[in-house]
Amino acid sequence: MDPLHAPFDPVTLAIPFFVLAIILEIALARFKAVKAHYETRDTMASLAMGLGSNVAGLITGGLAFAATVWVWKHRAFDIPMTAVWAWVAIFFLEDLTYYWFHRLSHERRFWWAAHVNHHSSQHYNLSTALRQTWTGGVAATWALWLPLAFLGFPPAMLAIQKGISLVYQFWIHTEAIRRMPRWFEAVFNTPSHHRVHHARNPRYLDSNYAGILIVWDKLFGTFQPELDEETPRYGIVKNLNNFNILRVAFHEWAGIAKDLAGARSPREVVGYLFGAPGWSPDGSRDTSATLKAQWEAEQAKRDAPDVAA
Repeated sequence: MDPLHAPFDPVTLAIPFFVLAIILEIALARFKAVKAHYETRDTMASLAMGLGSNVAGLITGGLAFAATVWVWKHRAFDIPMTAVWAWVAIFFLEDLTYYWFHRLSHERRFWWAAHVNHHSSQHYNLSTALRQTWTGGVAATWALWLPLAFLGFPPAMLAIQKGISLVYQFWIHTEAIRRMPRWFEAVFNTPSHHRVHHARNPRYLDSNYAGILIVWDKLFGTFQPELDEETPRYGIVKNLNNFNILRVAFHEWAGIAKDLAGARSPREVVGYLFGAPGWSPDGSRDTSATLKAQWEAEQAKRDAPDVAA
């Protein structure tokens, strides 16, 4: 097997399945056989973002591939693509890498700018899975996978496993599946877990970053189960209410540029770039942390026993 060029691309092979699954979900929802909400303009925006992401990948993918090959050529170990243990190892290591990439993409504004478009839909259906970034390559999120190449995993293995992860994550973008069996929910990322991740309810913010295995969230303290008493509300904290593709793709980058233009110190420059989304010098803007804190304070006040005057 060629260690540099993957013999197949899981995502490309899965495209017909993606299309058929979306059509099936729409049809079943039309007959009220499953729960699914589609809005034509929203769905078209998601599909356009997916197409644009593929085009952007062709433009920026060369740099990521060249960097991966260069690092692999200076690898610490020789890991054969034909070894079963190597595929088992890369499954877990790539999924762990994805967890930290995903968490970074929510917790630091520079990388959130490249990821926020995926969360900008106020609907949650299979087409939402295709609402992918145009600027991830520019934000260099691919660099997080370079240590795996340094360990000795061939670029072709990395490409295949990353593709498998993306294909897996397609089916969890749905409200049609309420819960999977308990053992499955305990180990794997599921529609229920990922609905929480896409929710803008304060209780649900910044949780469930998993790719395939939900165990990473449980291990690192970011797991939040979906609660029957609190239905997820989808979108971002301040929804765009706009289907303009350029705005969907670049609105957070534009916000960063505006903030940097008004920055008054190096500290503010760093904060606007790499602080939490919503960071401001005076703390006047909401972040996930402040929204959660406000919600927790309101909950504590609501749950406190009445004290007689």
